[in-house]
Amino acid sequence: MGNSKPLPTISCISVFALYFSFYTITLTSSTSLQDDFIKCLYRNTNVRFTLDKTFFTPERNASIFTEVLESTAQNQRYLTKTMPKPGFIFKPVHESHVQASVICSKKLEIHFRVRSGGHDYEGVSYVSQIEKPFVLIDLSKLRQINVDIKDTSAWVEAGATVGELYYRIAEKSKFHGFPAGVYPSLGIGGHITGGAYGSLMRKYGLAADNVLDAKIVDANGKLLDRASMGEDLFWAIRGGSGGSFGIILSWKIKLVPVPETLTVFTVTKTFEQDRSFKILSKWQEIADNLVDELFLRVFFTVSGNKANKTVTMAYIGQFLGEKGTLMEVMKKDFPELGLTQKDCIEMSWIDSIIYNSGFPTNPPPPIEILLQAKSPIGKVYFKGKSDFAKKPIPVLGLEGMFKKLLEEDAALVIWTPYGGKMDKIPESEIPFPHRNGTNFMIQYYRSWSDSEKRPNRRIKWIRELYGYMTPYVSSNPRQAYVNYRDLDLGQNKDNSKSNFIEAKIWGANYFKDNFNRLVRIKSKVDPDNFFRHEQSIPTLPV
Repeated sequence: MGNSKPLPTISCISVFALYFSFYTITLTSSTSLQDDFIKCLYRNTNVRFTLDKTFFTPERNASIFTEVLESTAQNQRYLTKTMPKPGFIFKPVHESHVQASVICSKKLEIHFRVRSGGHDYEGVSYVSQIEKPFVLIDLSKLRQINVDIKDTSAWVEAGATVGELYYRIAEKSKFHGFPAGVYPSLGIGGHITGGAYGSLMRKYGLAADNVLDAKIVDANGKLLDRASMGEDLFWAIRGGSGGSFGIILSWKIKLVPVPETLTVFTVTKTFEQDRSFKILSKWQEIADNLVDELFLRVFFTVSGNKANKTVTMAYIGQFLGEKGTLMEVMKKDFPELGLTQKDCIEMSWIDSIIYNSGFPTNPPPPIEILLQAKSPIGKVYFKGKSDFAKKPIPVLGLEGMFKKLLEEDAALVIWTPYGGKMDKIPESEIPFPHRNGTNFMIQYYRSWSDSEKRPNRRIKWIRELYGYMTPYVSSNPRQAYVNYRDLDLGQNKDNSKSNFIEAKIWGANYFKDNFNRLVRIKSKVDPDNFFRHEQSIPTLPV
């Protein structure tokens, strides 16, 4: 695949034979958007597809259209009645269908969004709030995975989930893994474009640090691999966020070694058990300096009733080794936590994925649960934000944070330690810049149900918490993780040339100085800004 691959073509007779054979959708007119798009698709691919399984419109069947739209959309905030909906949904079943989709969208001047797993925090993979009409290209039928243990690599298509990838790796070997996210419903296509971290990050870095090759459809509908796209574009797609440079069709990833036995544990402390913040303060001092094999996060939640609420801290750890060795490490470096042998559970790497995913573990579910595309936390309405801490937060800051947490019921804050391999990779190696000097990452998360009467109040609260944390986190720029997309930081407006000026602010939040290189690459490979959304990388102003 050293050269760009031209689209296959077919004769006009074949086009219309296919068209009249499969085109059974009743449309309002022969010149409708859907009609023109389908005709164009058939002219630009010789791989057959049946419309009833790949093409969904509200005119044909509103209930099925809604079902498909909502099938992998994780944030229900972007599925409410007031949110814009795509004119139609197309599910390609072959890479040439994606190429044809780009060519036809460009020819017909149709704005589209591309979805692999639907986990975008602000829904930009399936909702456009800046350009209408728009259509949705859903990659969920492109989910083939080929694991090559001998080569310690795997090709995985964009529509596959992280859970499916882990399952297929474990089918072939109990001594190999991959350092991507912990939630099995994540779509691998978009996940890696933002960097993608998980419980192996301190040992092996990010998923994007372990990509060997990729297949992408560019703005001209050409199918490219690493050799034909060039090293600049290959650099940009590994952490520069999705929806800016092309459509990722598949990744070639490097598998990493894991031991036969891992140890996991959860130790829970209430505020009353650590009122002086001795344990939490010690975690801040040592979590990024522990042995690379130990990954120890802190989950902050609110428990109890209104009269007796408290903040609970769950210290959730994973160690690449047996519990005897883990106990020696903890007694030496973090005795304040009080970890005991009874807290420790030995298991395989694939079982640790289920443990870390949040599935009920009593009794443990079969590993086949990783094949389901549903998130263990379900579909909820939520708002998320992120920060990076460069030094320990003092007791005064922690007291204020806890006070703020107690104002809510379904609040969640997660601290994820850095250090290890993350410190050793230069911040310009890929677009993801949050490396050496980072103690831990912070995720703020507030969810609610459809019965919530004041969702704006929940969003206001998380913004207030974020504001409160300002003195205690990174600054100039205040760093953020692009996979926890946050439109509060700023957003593009339509296809405006002024986007570059505004984007320099939120671009620095996500990418620091790497943003400038991303813009240069974008301007070279997609000068007309064909691939765009509310926080896509802009082109340089002309």
